[in-house]
Amino acid sequence: MNTPSDRPVPRSKRTSAAAAAARPAPPTVVNDEPSSGFQYSRGRFEELVDAALTHAKKLGASDAGADASEGCGLSVSVRKGELENVERNRDKSLGVTVYIGSRRGNASTSDFSQAAIEQTVQAAYDIARFTAEDPFAGLPDPEDVANEWSDLDLFHPWALTSEEALRIALECEAAAFATSKQITNSEGAGVSAQQSHFFSAHMRGGERGKPGIFSGGYASSRHSLSVAPIAGKGAKMQRDHWYSSMRNAADLASPQAVGRYAAERALARLNGRKIATTECPVLFESPLAAGLLGGFVQAISGGAMYRKTTFLLDSLSKQVFPRHIDVLEDPHVINGKGSSPFDDEGVRTAKRKVVSAGKVQGYFLSSYSARKLGMKTTGNAGGSHNLTLTSRQTQPGDDLPEMLRKLGTGLFVTELMGQGVNGVTGDYSRGASGYWVENGVIAYPVEEITIAGNLKDMLKGIEAVGADAYNYGAKTVGSILINRMKIAGN
Repeated sequence: MNTPSDRPVPRSKRTSAAAAAARPAPPTVVNDEPSSGFQYSRGRFEELVDAALTHAKKLGASDAGADASEGCGLSVSVRKGELENVERNRDKSLGVTVYIGSRRGNASTSDFSQAAIEQTVQAAYDIARFTAEDPFAGLPDPEDVANEWSDLDLFHPWALTSEEALRIALECEAAAFATSKQITNSEGAGVSAQQSHFFSAHMRGGERGKPGIFSGGYASSRHSLSVAPIAGKGAKMQRDHWYSSMRNAADLASPQAVGRYAAERALARLNGRKIATTECPVLFESPLAAGLLGGFVQAISGGAMYRKTTFLLDSLSKQVFPRHIDVLEDPHVINGKGSSPFDDEGVRTAKRKVVSAGKVQGYFLSSYSARKLGMKTTGNAGGSHNLTLTSRQTQPGDDLPEMLRKLGTGLFVTELMGQGVNGVTGDYSRGASGYWVENGVIAYPVEEITIAGNLKDMLKGIEAVGADAYNYGAKTVGSILINRMKIAGN
């Protein structure tokens, strides 16, 4: 099993000639319109939104919001050296929200004709007419609205042809097969290039385009490469996978590195065995540790709080983690996967400490949930932005081997199966596989087990966080050592 230092890294961090040669050519952008295939310009989206808001005002709505969006991309998959699928996707949407006092109606359409826009606005207006009043509904407060922002470098369209995508996917899978003769099969490899853009605007009191009344949008991209090789034969076969996902295709790990590392992971799982039912410390590999952070985010989200459906109810200013744990949210990371200058409502985002010395400093709130709780929005309509969990005890040398030494004797988990998380009670039970560790060294692979505990206890039981930080989507965290969990085996 390779350590995190052996993981495929973005090409931008490597300097070899081979890596440089593998980089895709930069896309061409003319007058801010990408050559990668958007059908609608920013100007056209502004016209569509204006038409929707104008008709909403005509119908008698004082407040309204509209957003126009478009997404497109290419996905290619291969298996065992042969092409499986080539998919091109393109979608577009115009969404309209109309407020009649404290009543709200919403409708959407993929038809951008004037008649369809008016019908959609009418539908939203009619829904609002017959919806019960909700004193917490409404546009974000003027003082929370984003009026200006900087470019976060989120848009890097990839002018990828299906032939080029096929070549990359084949190279990735071939690298997995070339790693060892024990790689006998494959679930396939895939390449995806996706990009989208949108424009959104509000009407407040029949007015638009003024401070405190939102208007804006931007383009973004996300590209990926993945492979899932199978090692061994018959009943002893094992599979694993690896991937690389970036906003800029030039930052993707090379196909060869992704394929080789995925194969090494599958090979390391051969000859897995069950273990006896026990209770022991558990080390979560860094990509899985991001899932623990995600469970915490869900538990302190505004919706869970005002519905009282969370195991962390009323946890503000309370000790949820050990004192050495901090969680930071930074929406303005340049080129970040979870970066955004404003949230889905047009509320400005800001860097903040979500957890400091183990205590919760703030929830994840939209305008609506904030009003329900008697609080202020945190700019999290649509989710969290670039979360990083760290420990004040982590040292630069706390790589995976060092984390295994801290584990001592216990379970190192590298894959989880099923949902098995109850957000109301915090009960946690999931199928798992990984490695049994003895005296700080991996002894053998483990399979067909279940790990169980309670998220409240698990968060408080974090003993250490590794320096092997890995970015999984919009969350960055190293491997996490939990002091004790139940393991169901033989």
